[in-house]
Amino acid sequence: MNWPRIKDLFTTYLFVIPAVVLFSVFSLIPFFKVFQLSVFEWDGISPHMHFVGLGNFATAIFHDTSWWISMRNAGVITLLALTLQNFLALVLAMIVDREIEGKNFYRVVFYLPPVLSGIVVGLVWNWIFDGSHGLLNYALSGMGLGHWARAWLADPKTALYGIAVIHMWKGFGWGFVILLAGLQAIPRELNEAARVDGAGEWTIFSKITVPLMLPVFFLVSILTILGTMQIFDIIVSTTNGGPGYHTEVPITRILAAMVGSSRFGYACSLGILFGLILLAVSMVQMRLSKWSSRYN
Repeated sequence: MNWPRIKDLFTTYLFVIPAVVLFSVFSLIPFFKVFQLSVFEWDGISPHMHFVGLGNFATAIFHDTSWWISMRNAGVITLLALTLQNFLALVLAMIVDREIEGKNFYRVVFYLPPVLSGIVVGLVWNWIFDGSHGLLNYALSGMGLGHWARAWLADPKTALYGIAVIHMWKGFGWGFVILLAGLQAIPRELNEAARVDGAGEWTIFSKITVPLMLPVFFLVSILTILGTMQIFDIIVSTTNGGPGYHTEVPITRILAAMVGSSRFGYACSLGILFGLILLAVSMVQMRLSKWSSRYN
């Protein structure tokens, strides 16, 4: 027997086994456990579980209006993030990509919001939007617009859009970094040659920048959708889903079903349903990305 080789293999697996065990205990086993619990009605405490088959999924799809309200709310925030947030990120990336003074400083500043704690960001913005002593209402009063003042996160008409503003402020930095990297990957010679031929800035942007940046745009859009649809910490630290269900999102709805209603099986079925929706959206976007690169 080749003892040195066996010793090397043993040493290798000795380092790998702890990671495999941790992954299995905290990720792999719970992953399959979710599928098992999704077909049962269980309160999380009782030793007895009532088998309901696909009943939990049928309830979520056909009868749980609050679930679809949460999906709609997350969809609204996602749509705003896809448009306004990524547009802002693209504009700032194009500005910083130019030879401007202090551009390294701007890179750091624009990347700061994403690395901040979501809970801390939520608490700070909760103070800014506060109806009694909020900074926004104070600024509006100073400009003679005191009649616009309100409790922004407690008003059903503005709460969801307030959450969207907070999320976009915190999240635009990710898109900024990725888009800036994509812009810097475009050869400068292409833009210079276009300018020599008399092309304007809009022509360069539409004919050179956009086609070459399409894969980056799709990557940013996929990350934006996945990140926004899973928004949680900002909601918890500001509105906790209120007022009513006006800022409820899928993750908080799942948590409410599990902890608030003690319906662990139903919460697992919501989690699976939510995961399938995100998977479907990601696959569609990836197909569109491949199609665009094929005909680009």
